[in-house]
Amino acid sequence: MRKIISILLSLALPASLWASEADLKMPENFGSDPHTQILYWGFLVVVLGMLFGCYQFMKVRKLGAHKSMLEIGNVIFKTCSTYLKQQGKFLAVLFLFIGLAVLLYFKVLDNMPLGNVLVILGWTVVGVLGSYAVAWYGVRMNTYANARMAFASLRRKPLALLNIPLTAGMSIGVVLICVELVLMLAILLFVPGDLAGSCFIGFAIGESLGASALRIAGGIFTKIADIGSDLMKVVFKIGEDDPRNPGVIADCTGDNAGDSIGPTADGFETYGVTGVALVSFILLAIKDPAVQVQMLVWIFVMRILGVLTSVIAYYVNNAISKAKYSHADDMDFEKPLTCLVWITSILSIVATFVASYFCIKGMGGYYWLGLSCVISCGTLGAALIPEVTKLYTSPTASHVKEVVNTSRQGGASLNILSGLVSGNFGSFWTGFMFFLLMLVAYLFALQFDLKELFGDYGSYSAIFAFGLVAFGMLGMGPVTIAVDSYGPVTDNAQSVYELSLIEDDKTKAEAEIEQEFGFKPDWEKAKHYLEANDGAGNTFKATAKPVLIGTAVAGATTMIFSLILMIQQTLQASYNIDSAKEVLNLLNPYAILGFILGGCVVYWFTGSSMQAVTTGANRAVAFIKDNIKLDANAPKKADISKSQEVVKICTEYAQKGMINIFISIFCFALGFACLSSPESIIGGPNATCLFISYLVSIAVFGLFQAVFMADAGGAWDNAKKIVEVDLEAKGTPLHDATVVGDTVGDPYKDTSSVALNPIIKFTTLFGVLAMEIAISDSFRDVAPYFGIAFVLIGLYFVYRSFYKMMSKDHNKD
Repeated sequence: MRKIISILLSLALPASLWASEADLKMPENFGSDPHTQILYWGFLVVVLGMLFGCYQFMKVRKLGAHKSMLEIGNVIFKTCSTYLKQQGKFLAVLFLFIGLAVLLYFKVLDNMPLGNVLVILGWTVVGVLGSYAVAWYGVRMNTYANARMAFASLRRKPLALLNIPLTAGMSIGVVLICVELVLMLAILLFVPGDLAGSCFIGFAIGESLGASALRIAGGIFTKIADIGSDLMKVVFKIGEDDPRNPGVIADCTGDNAGDSIGPTADGFETYGVTGVALVSFILLAIKDPAVQVQMLVWIFVMRILGVLTSVIAYYVNNAISKAKYSHADDMDFEKPLTCLVWITSILSIVATFVASYFCIKGMGGYYWLGLSCVISCGTLGAALIPEVTKLYTSPTASHVKEVVNTSRQGGASLNILSGLVSGNFGSFWTGFMFFLLMLVAYLFALQFDLKELFGDYGSYSAIFAFGLVAFGMLGMGPVTIAVDSYGPVTDNAQSVYELSLIEDDKTKAEAEIEQEFGFKPDWEKAKHYLEANDGAGNTFKATAKPVLIGTAVAGATTMIFSLILMIQQTLQASYNIDSAKEVLNLLNPYAILGFILGGCVVYWFTGSSMQAVTTGANRAVAFIKDNIKLDANAPKKADISKSQEVVKICTEYAQKGMINIFISIFCFALGFACLSSPESIIGGPNATCLFISYLVSIAVFGLFQAVFMADAGGAWDNAKKIVEVDLEAKGTPLHDATVVGDTVGDPYKDTSSVALNPIIKFTTLFGVLAMEIAISDSFRDVAPYFGIAFVLIGLYFVYRSFYKMMSKDHNKD
């Protein structure tokens, strides 16, 4: 079977591929090496994983629900579909920028045969389409689940309200990882070895582009709608998800755009980019082909095991939850989710040591043990970091209770200040946790002499260890995605319940439910279950954010290694500089300048993305105020046409904000890379350090900015949830204060924070390509002049991101 697949794929490729000039070359005869045979079994695991995902999908879809709820769920999906189609067209335009850069480097500057270039471009397109496809799958799954969960709340069986979003999340997580795996295995095993490395890079750039666009635009969209909807509660004193509010349907669409579409694409990209970073490192730093083969096989075996351990952990956790809560009248929804994370982490660590022993013990020494210890630091971190995050975001956390307490006397002002305190403390402890994990990984690398694996590049073994920490965090990827996807379902379920108007005629609804579904609905506890579960969803959305951003930082560090090697080769060949250490060090003033530039871009991005939310929300609020009908004779049912107008406003401003951000990020990467050319007019060979430190700075500044904003936003969100659920104080001044705090936290946690993850990875990946362009023999002399032009273009769009996005006074004629 393997030979048939290889022959078919080989025939589909042009003959010119076998003479590629790509730098990242796979070991010779990799696909037929005896060590790689186990990877072909990986396709079986992937197929079984996809079948599991489809089974979970059908399981949720077959669940019954009242027709009024199914109707609302379908409306939400249709508006999400319209949004996604529009984003697809937008992505096609953005791809032209990246496609031209890939074509310029590989065809014009590297003089690669056209057939090879087209294949690399093809895999770049596959990366974009992969991110886009899993986003479609995620939103379809979640919009099935939200109506079913809303209906399940009437049964007075809280366990069902846990199982529905978790089943949907596992379906998304496993399918996402399996799609990623099958594509990467196809490149690894079937693309010619001298072209595979470039295809990996192209694929990673493509999925990073897709994730960046969907994550950033989705984050802007969702918070415009959310703020527009939430502020009406304060202005008009109306209830949560009142159907008369045209912003509610848009908010439901936004929940999926920002918390389903964006995160699903982001998870797909995170998983792929981290793997590509490690593959690149192995191919560049290890010179022994036999060791290369064993290390590459080991990396992918770890990936395949992650699918198996996640599915096993899911079933184990289900059995535990059923035993504990099947007859419970109430439950803490966070506890089973926490249990699932820890079971997966422990199973993954055990499987890592066992599989490593059998896979790589042949390399000699105790490398298998050392590598297992290093990667397990990341797997353990994926369980520990959420526990740290809960201390600042959970409804039971002291910091969140402090936000509520200060709001009693100080209103919205002290509410906001207390949330900022929570974010700052959360950043400290999360950052300290990353420090400990990476330090322990480095010490394991020293203890087990991992530097011996890398020969001349042994001093870079610490970087590989940091990359493995990120890789280990993603070892339980399906579960991380599942608990992250839990939140948008629980959030939407509340809205579906209210929008269905099922409580308007309880007698009629009760008769219909008893006749069709055979049970008597319990109206008393339904809303309580939905709101309590939404608090758990908020918490676990918050816990997934630092894990994903942490993998971005550690993965970016590993990818920067290939850039350093490339610069070192250029400096040695053309400028008689024996070691990159002579240039790439902190004593070089351009290192400090690069760090400053990276910080500038992170803080500009934060402001730019929130400005797009602010302007769009201002426009949406003005429209809703003008069109909301609250008089006694007005229909209670949602006005779909007015809701669609709010969706249109959200989409418009999301794309305006995204255009400014993308062009600036794109131009800064090219501009700063070109200014870092060895022929730079501002510093000669020393200037090459500028771009390296720029990338490192974006990763470090981005980590802390993202965690700070995520934790602060999570604290504000769940402080509101305490007031609504525990204190039952809706409509009070205290509730108003927490609503205001939540509207501040919304763009913090769901726009700027989460979007820094793909920004870091896209900048690093595209930065590698940009620097290759800048230091190429035929371009480096003129690169600085192009650099000035690109930086000026980037600065213009920075200007546009505020001054052309300013809010209008809608009270003026």
